[in-house]
This record gives sequence, structure tokens and C-alpha cells, in this order.
Amino acid sequence: MSGPDPAELPQDRSQAILEAAKQIGALLKRAGHPFALAGSVAVYAHGGSRYLQHDADFAILPEDAEAVAATLREAGLGVRLPPEDWLIKTTCHGQNVDIIFSLAHQPVTREMLDRAHVLPVDSVLMPVLSPTDLIQSLISAFSEHYCDFGSVLPVARAVREKVDWDAVRAACGAEPMPAAFLFLLERLNVIDAQEGQP
Repeated sequence: MSGPDPAELPQDRSQAILEAAKQIGALLKRAGHPFALAGSVAVYAHGGSRYLQHDADFAILPEDAEAVAATLREAGLGVRLPPEDWLIKTTCHGQNVDIIFSLAHQPVTREMLDRAHVLPVDSVLMPVLSPTDLIQSLISAFSEHYCDFGSVLPVARAVREKVDWDAVRAACGAEPMPAAFLFLLERLNVIDAQEGQP
């Protein structure tokens, strides 16, 4: 499954990322691999911004990584194994695609994939991480070395009414950086303050 001629690629970067997500999602569906769309394209599928400037991300089970890599290769897509041991990478429509089997240092689980919502992604139906799992994975990644609140704030605003914030707090609210971000969301009136807090 080689991509189209570069001259035929969409000029719009966001559309190119969507095309890559659609093609990889369709490929994983046909092969029967459990997966869920993640990252900025998942946010878009849940009603967030269409302004996509990074890559397409997919969550898969750790035990399926080799089989998914084989499926990608059989479709004519190159597979790269980066130094990070929690994902594999490919390129589609000239865009990077990350196939992730660990989100925020936690293995992707079947329960997480079972909670995914089947949504249209630019007309192609595919499983998409639930808003709660999506936000939790983004916030849990915050640390003293990586703490880009600015990139996650618009995501939280876009999906706030669809997120189980109590579940997010229970999962990662005890850690300093996620707790600081949740406090920021409260002060900005994006989410309600936790019960018992001012």
C-alpha cells in the first residue's frame, strides 16, 4: 500500500495528517488488530480543533506490536524502531505515524481499547480513545522535564464535558505536575473545583 505521488498529496498539513490517520486506521481495521486512535487526531474526532501540526498516533496492545509492524510492512510501509521502547514509527502520506503501546509510562490495556468510542474520522469510522483516557494520558505525561500546559489546555477545553474528571484525578491527581494542571483548569473555570475544595 504505497502512498500517492507526492504531487497528489494534500497541500494542507492537517488534511495530510488526517489522510495518514485514515489510511493506517483502515489498515489496522482490515487486519483485525485491536487499536484506538490517540493524540491530536483523536481530539479532532471528539470535536476539537482541526489544526493538526504533529503526527497521527494510534494505541495498540504491547503484545500486538510485532504483528502490527508486520501488517505495516506487508502494506509496503516502512517501520522504524526508535530508541524509545514504547512505540514503533511509520510514515504515510509523508506524515509521521506513531504506533504506541505505552501511554504515559503505562501499557495500553484491552480495557482501555474497549472503552474507545467508534467515531468518524473525516468520514472513516474507527475506534478513538475515550476523552477520559485521552486527557489522562496527556496529563499523566507531565513531569519536571516535560510540562507543556499550553498544548494540553485547549484539548481540555474542547472535551471537558465528555471527561470523567473524578477518574482523572484518581488516576494522576496525586502527582505534582498533573495536580498543578488540574488546579489551573479549576482556576480558569474549565472544570469544577473538587468537592470540599474552595
